[in-house]
Amino acid sequence: MASFATDTAIVPTILTVPGLGGSGDSHWQTLWEQARADTVRAELGMWDAPHRNSWMTKLDQAIRTAQAPVVLVAHSLGCLAVAWWAALSGQPYGWPVAGALLVAPADVDRHGAPPELAGFAPAPTTPLPFPSLVVASSDDPWITLERARALAGGWGSHFVGAGAVGHINALSGIGDWREGQDLLAELIDGVGLAHTPSQGRALLAERLAREPRIGA
Repeated sequence: MASFATDTAIVPTILTVPGLGGSGDSHWQTLWEQARADTVRAELGMWDAPHRNSWMTKLDQAIRTAQAPVVLVAHSLGCLAVAWWAALSGQPYGWPVAGALLVAPADVDRHGAPPELAGFAPAPTTPLPFPSLVVASSDDPWITLERARALAGGWGSHFVGAGAVGHINALSGIGDWREGQDLLAELIDGVGLAHTPSQGRALLAERLAREPRIGA
């Protein structure tokens, strides 16, 4: 089990995990990668025709070669890639992945979901072995708010409503998504104190409760 000293600054590697189609030039993940020296992309490949096992292998390689600790920042189908990796990796709590920001997860189980998502169904319901935030929009065409809350519950994640901002992507007009960077900073602060699953989740929830975030 990882043990983090509270009097020493720990600088994690921020590893972005895009979804179907990857993240284009105007997507906030790309903008973070360009602006932040601590942020790099997990190059999963096959962006337009994703294969779950291939993505799991590539994500595992990216995590294992990054400077630990790692904080994952996933979007859409990338959130399901993270959930599947967590369910299959067997990593101990909090190491090498110390936390995850899971934004606008795609609902791979919904009726009429695109065929490219079928290989990721059913969505894992195993609690994640690290503190995490699930951020969802009230008018996301890929998932309902209720379903996003249910995924967060199964994963043991703290849920954050983002308001009505679509799929929280470039089309949402949020630029580099400053609110998301604030949430990432709070997540990093929280995981620096986490020693057990219950402590990690409780401390993160406590921090977020002290300063309500970006929506209901």
